[in-house]
Amino acid sequence: MNTEYIRLEHGGGGKLMRLLIENLVIPSFSIKKVEGGTGLLEEDDGAVIPIENGYLVLTTDAHTVKPLFFPGGDIGKLAVCGTINDLAAMGAKPIAITSAIIIEEGFPFSQLKRILDSMNSTLMEVGIPLVAGDTKVVEKGGIDKIVIATSGIGYTKDPIFDSRLKPGNLIIITGPVGRHEIALLSQREGLKFEIQLESDVKPLWSVVELALKAGRITSMKDPTRGGVAGALNEMARKSNVNIKIWEDKVPVDEEIRGIAEMLGIDILETTNEGIMIMGVAKEDAEKVLKAVKSTKYGRKASIIGEVEKGEGIVILETSTGGKRIIEEPIGSPLPRIC
Repeated sequence: MNTEYIRLEHGGGGKLMRLLIENLVIPSFSIKKVEGGTGLLEEDDGAVIPIENGYLVLTTDAHTVKPLFFPGGDIGKLAVCGTINDLAAMGAKPIAITSAIIIEEGFPFSQLKRILDSMNSTLMEVGIPLVAGDTKVVEKGGIDKIVIATSGIGYTKDPIFDSRLKPGNLIIITGPVGRHEIALLSQREGLKFEIQLESDVKPLWSVVELALKAGRITSMKDPTRGGVAGALNEMARKSNVNIKIWEDKVPVDEEIRGIAEMLGIDILETTNEGIMIMGVAKEDAEKVLKAVKSTKYGRKASIIGEVEKGEGIVILETSTGGKRIIEEPIGSPLPRIC
């Protein structure tokens, strides 16, 4: 394996990306967090910055999805949802977002307006503003059409970290797995199916807000690049626990499951943009599940597993009664997925 150059897999959200961050990115910076808060070393969905009566949470992300427009969304909606969901994963109420847009010379004004309108509609749904931004144009061929980077700031009195799972916690997932990647794959490859596939891209603060009010959530993660397999492995490894997942409890729409099996894709490794994984105190799990299922985006939520003492592995109990370890993905098989 050539280790001198960046490969597409280094951006896939799996083991190669983690090693790139841990071995090169983080060691390159001398100061890695604000005093009293968290930052690069924690490798969470955002940084926690203490203020007088609580904490600010700051997150940033870049978006290079291909195609730019896909069933259920576009790069603009994806950028805003991704940032809102990273804040929500840390228990933070979104306050505002900033955006930097890099545009290739020759990009149509009509498509740019469509993307901006999509960003605005998503921000309006959540009720937060875009407060600052930057726009750059590069020469033809300098990038592929358009790249959007967004940052978001939120507030919480009690931050949630992906490293705080406890033995006895139950695992809730807020919706079906696999819709985003399968929808993009079908669009990108021109695959035709009898049903209309749509990405699950959604802003999840409304779901998380009710869940937080319903019971004690110990840990959260949105399973984007690397999918459910990547997110669960990260949570288990950081928390130094094992996670046992029940295969027949994981919500997957039947048409998505069938397409994934046909294409030879592990549904647990697919990228998602509209679901959240929650570690919940056992005594509160049913209350949290009920709250999540009462929301527009959480109707198919399910308790899919439990946390046990262990050494940081994820175990799948299959529908036939067998067991297998869910490995951390190496990298996404589909580049430019988000």
